[in-house]
Amino acid sequence: MSILITGGTGYIGSHTVVELLNYFVEQPKEQIQKLIIVDNLSNSSTKVLDRIKLITGKDITFIEADICDKDAMNAIFSQYTIEAVIHFAGLKAVGESSEIPLSYYHNNVSGSVTLLQVMADHNVKKLVFSSSATVYGENNQSPLDETMPTSATNPYGMTKLMIENILFDLAKSDEQWSIACLRYFNPIGAHQSGLIGENPNGVPNNLLPYVAQVAVGRLAQLQVFGDDYDTVDGTGVRDYIHVVDLALGHVKALEKLNDIQGCKAINLGTGNGTSVLEIVNKFKEVSSKDIAYHIAPRRAGDIASVYANANLANTMLEWYAERDLRTMIEDTWRWQSKNPDGY
Repeated sequence: MSILITGGTGYIGSHTVVELLNYFVEQPKEQIQKLIIVDNLSNSSTKVLDRIKLITGKDITFIEADICDKDAMNAIFSQYTIEAVIHFAGLKAVGESSEIPLSYYHNNVSGSVTLLQVMADHNVKKLVFSSSATVYGENNQSPLDETMPTSATNPYGMTKLMIENILFDLAKSDEQWSIACLRYFNPIGAHQSGLIGENPNGVPNNLLPYVAQVAVGRLAQLQVFGDDYDTVDGTGVRDYIHVVDLALGHVKALEKLNDIQGCKAINLGTGNGTSVLEIVNKFKEVSSKDIAYHIAPRRAGDIASVYANANLANTMLEWYAERDLRTMIEDTWRWQSKNPDGY
């Protein structure tokens, strides 16, 4: 049996592959799974495969293909006996999604529908989906929990919400499906080896890689969007979670899929909020580097404070975020300082 991982050479996907390989080593021989990564490499590199092998000592089956290509996906499902899918593949830049929305709807939504059609045709009905806390919109008060109404403020968030709705409808139509929609908060950090980490193309869209690239000298300064929010220091507060904790959440979700009937949305977050300037100051402390920044106007749609209620993940998945903020930043800095230009 095999586990298919779409988008497996990306930031979260690659860390999840490492943790799955570690997990399978500990299982009885008859339960050890083969991992198959499918990725179109639009925002990643095959170099990550070499890094995964250095960390784990294991080879991975990699296929360069696009989830929108139904023939290619059918060929993969015909060649391998796939038991379950972890679906990461998708475009993910909030700002870019407003500039090229059709690309986001085509790649994220149409690609997911194609994947689901192929899974159904091959009777593969176990799925862990990479969703996002953006589906909570801007009208809910933190801590955010899975019972709250959903909405979206940008095309990226809308694609995640649309896919979730598709998955809920699919599970209602066929009770054989077992689906975990994992709603991420703000993944940061890197593998403790410093061999794999976040490697965005072009200028980073997320805070931590931007801060790290300022620290390493690739970027001149950080823009802090707004310092007049009702928060501890006026800057936006988010729930930052270590990418390895997030990866372990996927391992737990895969392990528990047999206990999930239908489709279940589950938050993966720490339950704690940290402000932008708290991140900057902690990064200065860890790296001993100055982080130049200037205050810019608020961005439309930004919310003062966003953090999770992770009780459902604690009880249903027996999962807890264990790594603290200092560890997250130490691991980010180790990755960036060892790989100043990325892979």
